[in-house]
Amino acid sequence: MTGLATATASLEDIPANPDSQPPPLRKPAMIAYGIGAAANGIKDNGFGFFLLLFYSQVIGLEAHLVGLALVIVLAVDAIANPLVGAWSDNFRSRWGRRHPFMYAAALPVALGYFMLWNPPVGWGQAGLFWYLLGTAIVIRFSILCFQAPSSALVAELSENYDERSVIMSWRLFFAWTAGNIMSVLMFAFLFPAFTTELIPDGKFNREAYELYGIVASCAMFLIILVSAFGTHHRIRYFRQPPPREKLSVLQMLGSIIEPLKNRSFLALFVSKAFAAVAAGLSASLSFYFTIYFWGFSSSQIAIQMMLIFASAIIGKLIGPVISRRYGKKKGAIGLGLIAFIGAPMPIVLRLFGILPPGNSDEIFWFVALVAMFDVGLIIAFQTLTYSMAADLVEQAELKTGRRQEGVIFAAIGFIEKMVAGLGLGLGTVVLTAAGLKAGADVSEVSAETLWRLGAIYVPTILGLWMSMIAVMALYKIDRQTHEANLRALAGSAKEA
Repeated sequence: MTGLATATASLEDIPANPDSQPPPLRKPAMIAYGIGAAANGIKDNGFGFFLLLFYSQVIGLEAHLVGLALVIVLAVDAIANPLVGAWSDNFRSRWGRRHPFMYAAALPVALGYFMLWNPPVGWGQAGLFWYLLGTAIVIRFSILCFQAPSSALVAELSENYDERSVIMSWRLFFAWTAGNIMSVLMFAFLFPAFTTELIPDGKFNREAYELYGIVASCAMFLIILVSAFGTHHRIRYFRQPPPREKLSVLQMLGSIIEPLKNRSFLALFVSKAFAAVAAGLSASLSFYFTIYFWGFSSSQIAIQMMLIFASAIIGKLIGPVISRRYGKKKGAIGLGLIAFIGAPMPIVLRLFGILPPGNSDEIFWFVALVAMFDVGLIIAFQTLTYSMAADLVEQAELKTGRRQEGVIFAAIGFIEKMVAGLGLGLGTVVLTAAGLKAGADVSEVSAETLWRLGAIYVPTILGLWMSMIAVMALYKIDRQTHEANLRALAGSAKEA
């Protein structure tokens, strides 16, 4: 990316037809935009599910060094997030502000992800640590240079209140689906295929991850190019931004802070912080509830993973309908209350003895189907909240005179990454308070310990989710406000 500005300097001054009435945004362009999120879904799945296991158990890097590297990478990523967003806001080229970043990111993303899963053989602890740290920074920064501009693109593709929700529903659908495809690929195909006499569990065979790295990096390369090419024809219809400003790094940081003065942005920003902590807590304890609390087998876990595909479809269908019928804020609050109160209900039913102990087929399918519908509602909820972020763009432009799509979406990404670790830490507090030790055998964990685990987790997660919804209620932009903002901007453009 360092030569990006130089390489496109000759392309200064923008779209061929910025004032023409854009034709309707058709489904292929929506799908092309949405599929771009699949690259980030693959990356998140790899980092979240497999990276710690691979480097600590397969490669032999000490777990605390893996954790240290990932913490450093997360901090670098969080800091770079709003800077890349602000950079793309202030970029000017014949290919618009976002697409040069998207095209330039494809090859570094693919190479970085391939290298991540193919570390050198025979290196010591220090060498492996620096290799992991370096390649992880490369992949996180490279995909950020695609993801931040790509996320901001939704506000340029459409100004329509409901259409933005449709666009975001495609994006969330592909993100969840792609990540889950990789989990199924690993557990259902690659791990079994690389099970040998010497390595009876394919999860500990280096060659399985090497093949995964090839498949995933090629998929990410193609996904990024498909998304960039598939939306390229819309560049000429994007609203022409104000002239480029020469901003120092400090001034760029100042532009990042500016949206926090907007009450609706601040409400969404803080609610996303609560959501990220809750998501981190839920993710950190998911394994413990699946294995210890419910006692599900590997085959049952595989079925649960397959049901996520149905969840993605449910979320894709529900989100836009709720947006049209109830509006984004009311719809998100309603979906959130149903989803987040419903998510821990199976645990509550077991705590009160309504669901009996044990792991019968009836209990498994009840828990699995509740989770399937609940995740679908959460995806729809996410669709509306990210669409709400897009509606902040026009209100910010009225107050500042600048188009700050990149800053707005990157700031939300920043807070999500910065506080996600708090959720993971909170998970360890819950485990400690419950008395459940790491690595404990399922048969050795007492019923009292499992009861404490559920009894501590449920009010904690509900408190975070309800705080998120309470703060979100302060968001003020509805359909009428958004349309008024568009009219005001159109009037300003005519006067200019």
